[in-house]
Amino acid sequence: MTIHKALRMALRALSYPASIDLDKTFKARRALENVKAPLSPLYRLWDKRIERNGHAIRVRLYEPPQLMDSRLLLFFHGGGWVHETIDTYNNVCRNLARTTGCRVASVEYSRAPEHIFPEALEDCYAAARAVYLEPESFGVKTREITLIGDSAGANLAAAVSLMARDRGEFSIARQILIYPATWNDHSSTSPFPSVRENGTDYLLTTKRIEEYMDWYAGGNPQSRQSPYFAPLLCPDLSRQPQTLVITAEYDPLRDEGEMYARRLREAGTPSWCCRMQDALHGYFSLPMGFAVVKRTYEIIQSFLNGDVDLWPVERKV
Repeated sequence: MTIHKALRMALRALSYPASIDLDKTFKARRALENVKAPLSPLYRLWDKRIERNGHAIRVRLYEPPQLMDSRLLLFFHGGGWVHETIDTYNNVCRNLARTTGCRVASVEYSRAPEHIFPEALEDCYAAARAVYLEPESFGVKTREITLIGDSAGANLAAAVSLMARDRGEFSIARQILIYPATWNDHSSTSPFPSVRENGTDYLLTTKRIEEYMDWYAGGNPQSRQSPYFAPLLCPDLSRQPQTLVITAEYDPLRDEGEMYARRLREAGTPSWCCRMQDALHGYFSLPMGFAVVKRTYEIIQSFLNGDVDLWPVERKV
């Protein structure tokens, strides 16, 4: 299927034009994100603090109205390592808790440009380490924990899994990566066709991705060469968690996410990839009334329940 002509024109108009300077809009965006949204009384939630190098990492726990079991989803939010917070992702995490029946733990990691790579990753790793080494304090068992993230958060989830394997402090069984950033180049030299096909007219542009990545790297080209920055650079993807990758058809990051799923399979890791038809980057934050969002939650539930043996390794839905 293709996007309707009128919608395509609207998307083109809404897409970040090259004239917008990220530096000039950053302070206003950050101020809006720092406004605390009211929390729904229909969900039990509370914040915990995890200490790392003298600063506290906030982790918000969501418990659904009907707790189905003791599983926990450890969630890393998107926003290009620059924007969004656990507060702006409240609705996403509420929906995750409600539709899966699982507890959700959302991590507030340090963001660029104030904190550059690998600070966000180290915060996420510290939060994961605390959850995996002391699961009883979160009301779960280690085998019942799944990493999940979208966009930059999916990048951080993949990197945490690599770091956990390399450091050997704990083992991760499952991860869910929703339109993950896995590569380090989104310029015209990118090896992925989706960068050129979807990089200008679908809200998230390759220009903006490059700006976010440069801020995350702190302008250091060497940081971009780290597998913890771009997981596809890792020469050895063995001993990784069972993985579900979900991509969006009209997303510059589509092909690198799907390549990551293939590389994991080649390394012997059970992994599945679903491409959501007619979807744009960021769609996962839309209300549950959207069919593509509802379908994504159904796929996540199937993965969590182990109902993936009947899937083809890649499919479009």
